Amino acid sequence: MSTRSDALKKRMIRRHELRQIVPLADTTIYEMEQRGEFPRRFALTPRCVVWDLAEVEAWLTERLSKARRQSVDRAPHPDVRKRRTRPVKAQDQARA
Repeated sequence: MSTRSDALKKRMIRRHELRQIVPLADTTIYEMEQRGEFPRRFALTPRCVVWDLAEVEAWLTERLSKARRQSVDRAPHPDVRKRRTRPVKAQDQARA
């Protein structure tokens, strides 16, 4: 097969399709792009950005294999002793 026909088979996806494939918030995706941890979008037109589907799928495959090899780094649990105020429960509001 020629390189030209392979290039024509490339599929680009817009934001709504990306969100169906990768369940992350727009801001999370943007921040990961800025850090180089997610495939970069590019402007198809001044008002339309797209991602290369092959790059997104490769990123997902890499994340999956990494998760299977080792545990995923998770955010630490909040230290509740550092809270300035105690959360108000519904029972406390009824007493007041």
